[in-house]
Amino acid sequence: MTNLSTSLQWDHGRWIWLLLILSAGAVVLGLGDKALLLLRYDRSAVAAGQWWRLLSGHLVHADLHHYLLNALGLVLVWALFAREFNARQWAVITIAGGAGISAGLWWLNAGVEWYVGASGVLHALMAAGCVRRLADKQWDRWVLTGGLAVKLGLEQYFQAQGVIATTRDLTIVVDAHLYGAVAGALIGAALLAKIAILRKI
Repeated sequence: MTNLSTSLQWDHGRWIWLLLILSAGAVVLGLGDKALLLLRYDRSAVAAGQWWRLLSGHLVHADLHHYLLNALGLVLVWALFAREFNARQWAVITIAGGAGISAGLWWLNAGVEWYVGASGVLHALMAAGCVRRLADKQWDRWVLTGGLAVKLGLEQYFQAQGVIATTRDLTIVVDAHLYGAVAGALIGAALLAKIAILRKI
């Protein structure tokens, strides 16, 4: 059991953080449509001054199916990358990733009136983790980085071909995945540069 928890990166109390994050998402989902409408990224509401939506939109989900998909994605990302940064650094990556996604949607996707979900932020976490693996020259760095790049490339290709990805009645905004990955890679690289500088002092 110890080996399993170590391989899934649930050791050293990390599982508590994972459980708290998943529970928070479930609580927000349980608040219903009123919370969804109040917190989602909504272009007209942001234009009216409701700036919190630029971040809170990544905390809410359209329905239970949507939440479970993102929850499973988080468990996978956690198992792959949890050790790559400490809790404070992951918080920075998460916030910066969410902000980067919302900025991308605002400036580059004027047609997206509203957006919910954590999939874009998950891509930010994956990209930051890949940057760390590349910097540390870990054996699986090219597999993980290449896999992420291929996924993003295929999403952009199919979107350009007019094939819109959907899950039930929810259209997936694949550009959010790209913006998240770019933001995550940049902030991950910046954090690594800061770490390298501090080690030399």
